[in-house]
Amino acid sequence: MIDARDFVIQTEVAPDYYNQIVDFIYKYYLFPQPDTFKKIKKTSKGSKTSLCFLFQEKDVEGFIEGQIQSGELIKVKLTPQGHISEKRLEQIAEDIFIAVQLFEENIRHSTLYFAWVEGQEIIPEKPPSVRKKTSKRLFGSSMLLLYLLFFGVNIVLFLILGLWAVIFILLIQLIIVLVSDKIFMRMGDWKITSENPNVHIIQYQIPEDEYKFFQKILGENALLKIKKEIYDVSLSQGRSPSCLDGEEVLSRYGAHCNPLRRSSKVVNVYSIVKEAADKFGLPVPQIVVSNNMIPNAAATGPSPGRGLVLITTGLLVRLEEEEILSVIGHEMGHLLGRDPIILLSLISAEFILRLTVILPLVIISPIIYLIFAMSFIFFIAKFFEARADLLSAQVIGKPEVLAESLRKIGYQRLQFERMPSYRLSSWVLWDPHPPISFRIKRLENMNNLDKIDNPFLQSAKDVFDGFKAAFKLI
Repeated sequence: MIDARDFVIQTEVAPDYYNQIVDFIYKYYLFPQPDTFKKIKKTSKGSKTSLCFLFQEKDVEGFIEGQIQSGELIKVKLTPQGHISEKRLEQIAEDIFIAVQLFEENIRHSTLYFAWVEGQEIIPEKPPSVRKKTSKRLFGSSMLLLYLLFFGVNIVLFLILGLWAVIFILLIQLIIVLVSDKIFMRMGDWKITSENPNVHIIQYQIPEDEYKFFQKILGENALLKIKKEIYDVSLSQGRSPSCLDGEEVLSRYGAHCNPLRRSSKVVNVYSIVKEAADKFGLPVPQIVVSNNMIPNAAATGPSPGRGLVLITTGLLVRLEEEEILSVIGHEMGHLLGRDPIILLSLISAEFILRLTVILPLVIISPIIYLIFAMSFIFFIAKFFEARADLLSAQVIGKPEVLAESLRKIGYQRLQFERMPSYRLSSWVLWDPHPPISFRIKRLENMNNLDKIDNPFLQSAKDVFDGFKAAFKLI
């Protein structure tokens, strides 16, 4: 008999939507599967709604009793009876978590977000531009894509310059690494310092028709004007903006916000990054915030002493402070491990070998070599990402919190990775990150962290083991 699963899911939606989450789980998860989910019962008591169900598969001598209760912390209890596998229990728990994330995603589509940093330029919230998305991918923690851009270019230069091209290209790659922090700085919207440490965020989860009114009729310029007016009555007066400040301004534009559909938070980003840096024994890196709602963080820099961390407002909205700290711990792991320099060395070594020792093979079949070389480099990069996870778990000390953060950020990818056709391909994609399902499971099963002497070798072994296990799931 396996133990019951009793856990909570933190939600970012406003109180007016708590009970709707339970309705969403019933309508889109339980109700469409009548052959396995039976005896579904929904009850309400005060402001709380509870959903009870029985999960039972055909030809399986056992069942799972489930209960879900609404609230800011959604309480979930799954009690197995009889011959129920641990894997099945985990799958249902993950299904419920993903259902909550899907509901929140729907709410985000009609949410007005306002974020400010005191003393910094007022910038409207919007998806990252093509330039910023491209730059972030190029100059992220590993900068692999940037290096690989040279793959085709350097062959042309080699044909033009001969052996001098080797020195020329290696010098260019080194210069890019040395100035990567300065390049990354230009990608952010706000610079966070000890004098301006806070990001202030207000969000109004309004009806879809009102949201379309603001987006289409008023337009971006009106939203920017609203942000400035809220700033003028709050931060410019020395206090944090409140939901009431926002409502007062919004009412001038014809919007009447439901008090149960609003929320606000102040995140001291500097103190979180400083805490992570102190735990790692590193100087506080430069910190920039990109004002877009895609949850992400990245780090770069030529050395731990010249590191830079970029955080999006989407990450600050989506995660709690403890979770943000664990994610920053991952980025500190990259800086501590000097990953940009090491991966530069790896790619430079491949470049030299390609144009010298193995040049005949490249000439015979350049496409096959390109596929093989890039797949190999991206697979090796997974060791460094896995090590960053491990270092965060060791130094920050909360691997389960980082696992929960990854669930929130990557729930959509989790869905894909559960498809049989995706289980192996997720390992061989040109992505420096291992599959997110592997990373979560690895973090949740971490123990005896103080006994790991070499985080890199342990991470490489774990990645190989995860890759081999993927073959068994096909």
